[in-house]
Amino acid sequence: MTRKLSILFAGALMGATAMTVFVGPPSGVANASGSDTYRQLAIFGDVFERVRSQYVEQPDDQKLIETAINGMLTSLDPHSSYMNPEQTADMRTETRGQFGGLGIEVTMENELVKVISPFEGTPADKAGVLANDLIAEINGEQVRGLTLSEAVDRMKGDIGTAVDLTIIREGAAQPIRLSITRDEIKVPSVRHTVENDVGYIKLLRFNEQTTVGMEEAIADIKEKIPEGDLKGYVLDLRRNPGGLLDEAVSVSDAFLEKGEIVSTRGRNAEETRRYNARIGDDIDGKPLVVLVNGGSASASEIVAGALQDQGRATVVGTRSFGKGSVQTIIPLGANGSLRLTTALYYTPSGASIQGRGIRPDIVVDQPLPEEIRAQMGLSEDDELARGESSLRGHIQGAEEDDEGSGSLDYVPPEQADDLQLQYALELLRGTKTHAAFPPKQEAASVAN
Repeated sequence: MTRKLSILFAGALMGATAMTVFVGPPSGVANASGSDTYRQLAIFGDVFERVRSQYVEQPDDQKLIETAINGMLTSLDPHSSYMNPEQTADMRTETRGQFGGLGIEVTMENELVKVISPFEGTPADKAGVLANDLIAEINGEQVRGLTLSEAVDRMKGDIGTAVDLTIIREGAAQPIRLSITRDEIKVPSVRHTVENDVGYIKLLRFNEQTTVGMEEAIADIKEKIPEGDLKGYVLDLRRNPGGLLDEAVSVSDAFLEKGEIVSTRGRNAEETRRYNARIGDDIDGKPLVVLVNGGSASASEIVAGALQDQGRATVVGTRSFGKGSVQTIIPLGANGSLRLTTALYYTPSGASIQGRGIRPDIVVDQPLPEEIRAQMGLSEDDELARGESSLRGHIQGAEEDDEGSGSLDYVPPEQADDLQLQYALELLRGTKTHAAFPPKQEAASVAN
C-alpha cells in the first residue's frame, strides 16, 4: 500500500487516509451488453441533450454534468460525492494541514471577518493582527457581501505574495491598514495546556500534523510536570469531526502497548483490514480520560472506541456522532476526484459505530446556556442533538437502534463552566470516584 497513490476519508464530512486507488474496473461487474444499464444511460443522454437545446436559458454543460454525477452519488449515502478540481485541491490542502496564507483563525460577525486568534509566529502574528480584530477589506474589496469561505479564499495564496487588509479595532481612532506577505501556514490540529498536575490535550482534527503535534504536546507536558506529580492526561475529542484514518490509528497507538485498534470491512470479505498497536505507550501508563460529545465523529470515534474497548481509557461525555463509514478518494485526473463510501469500520470488540456512536463509560451532560437558547429561539423541550442516524439516506448501522446516535456538541468557552472537563480532572485527581475509572486493563476480544 502506498500513501502517495490515494487518499481515504475517515472524517465526518472531510478528512482522509491512505488506501490503494482502483486502477481497473471493479470486480464482479456484469457484462453490460444486452442489459438495461446502457439503455438507462441512453435515457440520460437524451435528457441531457434536450435540456441543452430546449431549456428556457442556456445551461452550463459542466454544471449540469457535475450536478448529475453528484445526484447519483448522494443518492447512495450522505458522504459519497463528486469533487471538482477546485474542491479536490481544497481537500488536499485540508489533509496536509498546511497552505500559503496569513495564519489566522477566523469567524464571521456582523458581515465582517472576525479574528479569533492569530497563530503564533505566522505573518499575521508578526504584522500585529490581534484577536477580535474585524477585517473590513481584503485587497481593497469590501468583505460585506462575501461568505466566510470566499473571504478566506481571498486571504490564501502563493507563498511570497502580499495581501492588503483593512482592520477595524476596538479603541483605534481609525481603520488599520496592513500589507502582509503570505507564508507557509501549518494549521494547528493540537492544543495543550498544563492543568497543575494534569496534562490536557485537545485534538481539533486529524490531518498529517496531528500525531507529531500530539507527541510534542506530551513531551512539553512531561517537561513541565514532574513525573511524581503528574496525575494523568485528558484527551479532548469533542467537536472533532474526524480526518485521516492513518492519524487516528497512530494517535490510538501512542497510548496502547498491543491489540487491535480498528478494522475496516468492505463489501467482500477479502477487503477486511485490521490495524494493530505496536509496543510503546507515550504516556508511560499514566491514567487517561477521553472526552467526547455529539461533535466527535469518525476518526475521533476510532480513537475513543479503541481506547475504550482496550480498557486503556475511561470515556466521559455524551454519545458521539456515529459516523462509521470510510470514504475512498479516487482521482479522476484533471476532472477532480470521486469520494465513495467503500467500507465500514469496527472497534476492537467488533462493534459497528455506524448510526450508533460511542457511548461514554460515564455520561456527563453539558447543557446549552439559557441565553444561547433564547438567542436561538429554543424552548426547553427543543433538542439540538444531531448524529449520523438523523442524516437522510445514511447507511443503516448493524447496531443502530431507535435511540440513534449523536448528542449536543456544545463546549463552554470558559473552563470553569466546562462540566465534562471538570469531571475528568476530578477523576484523575481522585476527588471524584466512579466504577468505570480506572478502566479494567483487559484487551477486548476481537470479533472474526
